Amino acid sequence: MSALFACEEPATWRSVYEKYWDVVEAQAKSKKSRKLLELEKWYQEDLPSLISSRPDKHVTQSELVKLMEWKLTRGKFRPRLQQLVASNGEDVVKKCSRKAFSLLPDVQAAIAELSSLKGVGPATASAVLAAGAPHLTAFMSDEAMESVPGLRPIQYTAKHYALYLNKVAAQSAKLNTVDPQQDWTPHRVELCLWAMTTAGRQQLPLLKDAEVKGSSSKETSDPEPDQRPAKKLRTV
Repeated sequence: MSALFACEEPATWRSVYEKYWDVVEAQAKSKKSRKLLELEKWYQEDLPSLISSRPDKHVTQSELVKLMEWKLTRGKFRPRLQQLVASNGEDVVKKCSRKAFSLLPDVQAAIAELSSLKGVGPATASAVLAAGAPHLTAFMSDEAMESVPGLRPIQYTAKHYALYLNKVAAQSAKLNTVDPQQDWTPHRVELCLWAMTTAGRQQLPLLKDAEVKGSSSKETSDPEPDQRPAKKLRTV
């Protein structure tokens, strides 16, 4: 699924981005979970507005618990993580998340700060930061990471997240140099990668018209693209 990542055509990326909510709805139907759609809209729309409305960016304990519910509903359900996150006190969550956002643009420092909370690792920490600073960060989703060359096997560590974010941020920067709208962010790139991978796994016809251009036949047909970054990305 690295064909999209190797693509240099902003129109192709935008066509995938415009299908994002169609893929979410299809996934919700396949999981027979309307809760997934509700949580996705809350995470992608409501939570960012809440965070940005605060003079000192932070999340509350209830928001962190709901974010974990979103993450687990979207991926693999681990009830123990939900319990651990819920055990964090309100004051601790606010103080920790406030400090994390204040540490930006040092993303690694912010990840480390959030990871001090119970039940929060680099992936959950990245979800918090992506909701409040999408121009700097991206959520560490399995689907997005699997789409980026050179990241397998996936490791849920701060170091692996740094590798992933560097590649996704570089991709958003490249798109902004050729797209007149210049509205690409690491988080938006991540959403496109997630949509493309999810649609492919579920064999959804939603993205059949999103023809991937700008990559060579070797880049799109190589059986092990993650072992060697696409040639066009080596200088990024």
